[in-house]
Amino acid sequence: MRISEIKELTREELETKLTDVKKSLFSLKFQKSRGQLENVMAIRNLKKDIAKLETLMREKELGMHEKREVRKGKDR
Repeated sequence: MRISEIKELTREELETKLTDVKKSLFSLKFQKSRGQLENVMAIRNLKKDIAKLETLMREKELGMHEKREVRKGKDR
């Protein structure tokens, strides 16, 4: 999941996406415990996706996302 794709989502879409990713992570952990998981790196990737989503949600909550966009325009 790319951060550029995530930045375009609304708060509600981010929450929905986060819930879906957490469900997928739970499923993979369950498969791993039963010895059925072939791609162990998928767990690591989902954890990173969760971190990206939570970070962006927090940035939007604090209003940091808008400040970055404004600052980007001033630098040019």
